[in-house]
Amino acid sequence: MGLMTFLRNRAGYILVFAIGFAIVAFLVGDAINVGKPFWSANQKVVGSIDGNDINIDEFGPKVDQGVNQMKQQYGGSANAQMTAMAVDQAWNAELAKVLLTKEYDRLGLTVSEDELLDLLQGQNPSPLIKQYFSNPQTGQVDRATLMNFLKSKEPQALQQSTMLQEEIKNQALQTKYSNLIRNSVYVTSLEATDEYNNRNKLANFKYVSLDYASIPDKSVKLTDGDYSEYYDQNKARFNNPQETRAFEYVTFSISPNKADSLAIKAQVDKIAADFQVAKNDSLFAAINSEVKIPFTYLTKGKLDPAVDSAVFALPAGSFYGPKLTGNSYKIIKVVATRISPDSVKASHILIDPTKVGGEDKAAKLADSLKTLILKGGNFAELAKNYSVDGSKDKGGELPTFSRGQMVPEFENAAFDGKPGDLKVVKSQYGYHILKIEKHIGSSKVAKLAYVEKALTASSKTQAAAYKAASSFLADVKGNDFSKLATQKGLKVGVADKVAPTQGFAAGLDNPRKLIQDAYVADKGDVLPEIYTMSNAYVVARLTNISPKGILSLADVKKEIEPMVINAVKAKQLKEKFANAGSNLDQVAAKVARPVNPVQNVVFANPVIPGVAQENALVGSVFGSQPGKVSAPVQGERGVYVFTVDGFTSPAPIANMFKQKESMLLSLGQRSLGSAFQALQENAKIKDNRVKFY
Repeated sequence: MGLMTFLRNRAGYILVFAIGFAIVAFLVGDAINVGKPFWSANQKVVGSIDGNDINIDEFGPKVDQGVNQMKQQYGGSANAQMTAMAVDQAWNAELAKVLLTKEYDRLGLTVSEDELLDLLQGQNPSPLIKQYFSNPQTGQVDRATLMNFLKSKEPQALQQSTMLQEEIKNQALQTKYSNLIRNSVYVTSLEATDEYNNRNKLANFKYVSLDYASIPDKSVKLTDGDYSEYYDQNKARFNNPQETRAFEYVTFSISPNKADSLAIKAQVDKIAADFQVAKNDSLFAAINSEVKIPFTYLTKGKLDPAVDSAVFALPAGSFYGPKLTGNSYKIIKVVATRISPDSVKASHILIDPTKVGGEDKAAKLADSLKTLILKGGNFAELAKNYSVDGSKDKGGELPTFSRGQMVPEFENAAFDGKPGDLKVVKSQYGYHILKIEKHIGSSKVAKLAYVEKALTASSKTQAAAYKAASSFLADVKGNDFSKLATQKGLKVGVADKVAPTQGFAAGLDNPRKLIQDAYVADKGDVLPEIYTMSNAYVVARLTNISPKGILSLADVKKEIEPMVINAVKAKQLKEKFANAGSNLDQVAAKVARPVNPVQNVVFANPVIPGVAQENALVGSVFGSQPGKVSAPVQGERGVYVFTVDGFTSPAPIANMFKQKESMLLSLGQRSLGSAFQALQENAKIKDNRVKFY
């Protein structure tokens, strides 16, 4: 099967481009704050980091690789969300590579040749070596396979080995940098004691509250001063890490109508009738199905769950459907069923025709070796001398494999034979002398001829929807978008805080082209196209641009309105508490509200049971003396007046070292993110991805 296939079968598609874009995933995440898009004269520049241009010719394949990995991981075909995630992943990897490499150089961090050798094949190898070369049964590094891979002169192996070594170096440098940052932070005894008390000191108190809900919103009349006061007090909350845009839109449905559904059903019934009498099931399925299912033995669980159990309960010769599930009809012929092993343990000797003088000689050699083994020849010795596969150093022994892991010819021979069989099998890699060691487990498998037909709108329905969208797009120019939509009986959707590279937007399943156009439009513009979603045509208008940095009051006015209303209500409710009495019972009587007792609250978890998280209230409690009636406190749910009954202090810290150690762990992790964020803030980053994706 070849060393590459052996490795692929064990570890997934390994080492293509940067491995999984794993670069500092632990650093990136929310720390990524990049600049707003710019329009470069160079049509191929996706972005620039401290003067290092990122070219689409190099960036594109990394995105494609990320999409392919996600397709393997999550199944199905690529969608806008997958692409957006892959674009972010590739971009974050570029950011990390440029910014961290500069840091490594500045700090003098390197990985020596001796270190690299130790990480590749020493007693404590790199996590990547463990990931790709561990035996699945034992969990130990398979050193024979590893050494074979590192010594291989095959061009593909050399290329992958170089990539692996680069990635191991990167990971080692990341670890050194992480340790450097972690070791630069410390926790004092005072901080440790403070943290311990915050989690363990208990407060008992009573409170009286007046809820904001007791005043109707419509009775509150807001002034410009009310907005300004709230905005000025909370300005730090309005920092926008990157430019975002908002748009409103209307949709014109292209879901199938009743007539479309009936027409598709008639078409499906005709296909089903023809399928029942078809002479060649696999050919019929290949021609008529919109979704291709391989014509080979499948295990349960590979089909749509809505039909999987029903189909696998049927005997060979059964016909199932048409069955409408999700958005498509399924029609299935159960061609054959059998009980098959779940997995196989096998050994093989692989003869490469190019190494022995052609196909004929390879076939003859394979037959000769088979005869020799049947007469008592040593399989392991022959594998060592004749096989070109990486398994030869282990006597041809392969890891246990299940269906779908090996090339079809090899798989079929291994699963269809019986333990002890010796077979010659031809595959794309050459001639295998296959020895079936044992079969493990057993379950029903079925060979299915599968036809799937989507329930879609007719061209007539789609044309009518497109015509309505075109008419709206023409009429809305120069008109009020929302007003025209209302006149035409259309619902207006809103997508706000849309970042330039995100792959989703509220209510839209394929919004990338729309978002791209929104990022070259001016505020108030109707976007130039009719955008096609999977079930609708969309017309949109850009309503707002929120630049990077502290947003203006105008940008956040609508968003903060509920909080401003509560702030005005808080002033009115505080007045009701004025001069209410010198103890809590008098206060309660004046405002006609009960006294509520609260037991055992800690500062680190400021939740009032059954009420809400009330940070301001609990913070005030821990800053108060017992026995005194507090001033009114403005909270999340309402305004509170309280009296502290008392505090219960915890026993002194039993193990100061352990307390500091647990705090250092958390502090160290946060410090990595902070360091990476600082690197970005000090870098000149230009992000032009929205122009390409």
